[in-house]
Amino acid sequence: MKNGIIFDLDGVLVNSMPSHVQAWKAAFADVAGINLTDSEIYLLEGMRGMELITKIFEDKGVRDSSLATAVHEEKSRVFKAIRSSDPFEGVPEMINNMNCAMSVVSGSARTDVETILDEAFGDHKFAAVITADDIEKGKPDPSAFLEALRRMKLDATQAAVVENAPLGVKSAANAGIDCFIVLNNTPLKRSDFGIVSDDRILQRTSMLTDLLGGSRA
Repeated sequence: MKNGIIFDLDGVLVNSMPSHVQAWKAAFADVAGINLTDSEIYLLEGMRGMELITKIFEDKGVRDSSLATAVHEEKSRVFKAIRSSDPFEGVPEMINNMNCAMSVVSGSARTDVETILDEAFGDHKFAAVITADDIEKGKPDPSAFLEALRRMKLDATQAAVVENAPLGVKSAANAGIDCFIVLNNTPLKRSDFGIVSDDRILQRTSMLTDLLGGSRA
């Protein structure tokens, strides 16, 4: 049982990762002629947009950095046209019943995060919402999780992180916060997350209720 839970958004609370992946693949292909697999993008989930683009350009040997802004803008355009805000099954009920403080940390832009949260959960009760616009470095840097702790007025031992991405797991470890992994519909394998005990890896987000915050009477 923890006093605070810090959730990643995409792929943890809402089923938005397929839209992000489709938008990234389209943007890289159309602007830079780079064809990516789903797994390549999932492995970099949690980075801020421009950091992800820089990493892909480095990996693919693209030297024309002037294309980065165009890729970012095209990704945002495509994502806004196709995005999904559907919460995973059982997650709205879980959020309503959690008996602890909750925050959201996402590598996405604030406009996207707030729109998705409003559509998925309405008048949500998150103590803090940390986005790419609030930090200088994305995951695996711990700064976003540390900022969430600061706003929740908790120390690392009082909270847990819920993630679906390897970089998010590393970020939580770098912040000294216990982390649970939810797989939902990720194409990644358990081995992609490094050495994590089986009791910290769950198939669905809604399975976390009893483990983390309990239920309100």
